[in-house]
Amino acid sequence: MNNLNNNLRYLRKQKQLTQEQLAQQLGLKRAMIGAYEEGRAEPRLSTLQHLCQFFTVRMDQLVLRDLTTENAEPEVDVEGRKLRILPVMISAEGEKELGTLVPVKASAGYLNGYGDADFVGALPRFSLPFPELPQDRTYRVFQIRGDSMLPVPPGSYIISEYVQDWNDIRNEECYVLITRDEGVVYKRVINNMREGQLLLKSDNTDYEAYTVPVGRVVEVWKAVGVVSFELPNPERQPGLPQITSLLSELKKDVEALKGSAQS
Repeated sequence: MNNLNNNLRYLRKQKQLTQEQLAQQLGLKRAMIGAYEEGRAEPRLSTLQHLCQFFTVRMDQLVLRDLTTENAEPEVDVEGRKLRILPVMISAEGEKELGTLVPVKASAGYLNGYGDADFVGALPRFSLPFPELPQDRTYRVFQIRGDSMLPVPPGSYIISEYVQDWNDIRNEECYVLITRDEGVVYKRVINNMREGQLLLKSDNTDYEAYTVPVGRVVEVWKAVGVVSFELPNPERQPGLPQITSLLSELKKDVEALKGSAQS
């Protein structure tokens, strides 16, 4: 493959990664990275896809063009018009696309395996019977961890719809993003695509908002539903009588303040 070995070495050094570090990021052995860079071996198609996604370059750039002389910035395909691989599973009858479940224990591996049909095929699969979900969409369910999106509790499952064109991300709506730095992230998003970044916000105010460069995002999924096996505990939540009482007391306080101001 004409320029693959030189391009791979160049892109790795641009990210200031050793062969061992790159191998860990891609789920490969260090010796394989060395063999690719020295031209002693050629990667499989699935590995090429991982390399393209990791370095945010098109396959034709990685294989055919000499990136060491072009000094070009990696291209971010926000509209999904070029090479963005999304393996999907089909029912045994071949009639219906199945959803895929990504539990917490698989979320770390998902960052390396999201474009690998074998990895995705090994994840639990299901058919969503809900009439609210159109059957012509691609769905994936991600289990979340942590309390940054309370009142959605840790361990909940986020039913998500694949977003091909990232320009369609709507402000203040919730998305699951697959990022190179954090893996699976569930946040409320502000679309700052013109500035080349997304602002990620937590519903739990104990967590500060932060930005993610678009070039560090590899997949976007729009949250369309939540499944949780943590049932509400009425002792932890104020009931309607308590809320009504609090509002009544607040109203009295406001009227008292108005009276003192007038006098």
